[in-house]
Amino acid sequence: MTHSDDSETVLVTGGTGYLAGWVIVNLLQHGYRVRTTVRSLGKADQVREAVSGRAGQEAAKGIEFAVADLLSDEGWDRAFDGVHYVLHTASPMPFQSGVDLIRTAREGTHRVLGTAARAAVKRAVLTSSGQAAGAGDPGTPVTETAYAEPSGTPQRVYPDSKILAERDAWELAEETGLELSAVLPTFMQGPPLGARNGAGTTDVIRRLLDRDIPAVPNIGWNVVDVRDVAELHLLAMTEPAAAGQRFLASGTFLWYRDIARILRDQLPGAATRVPTRTMPDLIVRLLAPVNPQMAMVRSELRRERLVDSSKARTLGWRPRPTEQTIIDTATALTANNSPSR
Repeated sequence: MTHSDDSETVLVTGGTGYLAGWVIVNLLQHGYRVRTTVRSLGKADQVREAVSGRAGQEAAKGIEFAVADLLSDEGWDRAFDGVHYVLHTASPMPFQSGVDLIRTAREGTHRVLGTAARAAVKRAVLTSSGQAAGAGDPGTPVTETAYAEPSGTPQRVYPDSKILAERDAWELAEETGLELSAVLPTFMQGPPLGARNGAGTTDVIRRLLDRDIPAVPNIGWNVVDVRDVAELHLLAMTEPAAAGQRFLASGTFLWYRDIARILRDQLPGAATRVPTRTMPDLIVRLLAPVNPQMAMVRSELRRERLVDSSKARTLGWRPRPTEQTIIDTATALTANNSPSR
């Protein structure tokens, strides 16, 4: 689809991100003009290359770029010039060396949404996290009415950054009158756009394919497809009923062993090295003090979280089957010159 002269402009923050790439594709396919922020214009070709495979080269050529950083005021006013909507997907990820996750997430949210309010955009959409809705009682699905409290522990610094940033966003919206919606994805999987546009979450499947782990721990996730999360951002941006609302984006809960089984059953050629054994809980607990990833999942051992995403479905959101998401992710990873190829 090509842009018309009266197409509205949408600013997507963090254009090199895993989710941001699919959000940009979705917007271009719906005829919007897209501007995205990068920390260096040297990333522009990377973004265009990743997006062009799905949106087409002509559409990708039309992407505008603005240089801006979550920890600096410089560039944000220019980035918002002529913008009708903003989708704030940019956020620091776990295990980034030397990055203060909480400071970056909170300051970035204030800068982006504060500028959006001054620019009088029609609506802002914040990418939060399913963990910002809390854990819920065993057997009771979490809904958008729940707000998690930060733990204040080093092992939970990433969830804390999302919890605090969303809290700040709603407070800022109330103070400024900014029309805001929030999307709360659970555990995103789905094909990365391009060989370099992946996400830490897809390492769950990459490690299985490469047999980086000899056995799978007793942990699981509410898996949701990144393409479906991108679609929900568009609905949250445009649907009148979405103003001032939060929307959980979640699919089916899968144990790690379920993901391994899907890979072995559906992709036998690529999944010959996928482990079949279960890691004893004791091993996870012993590794937690020296392994940040094990420390992060220790509290999730044998814990099945239930999430109710029916509110998003009232907007017309229809997520694809979770098993297909797992297959598509693995297929893309093996095709993108991954070590498992």
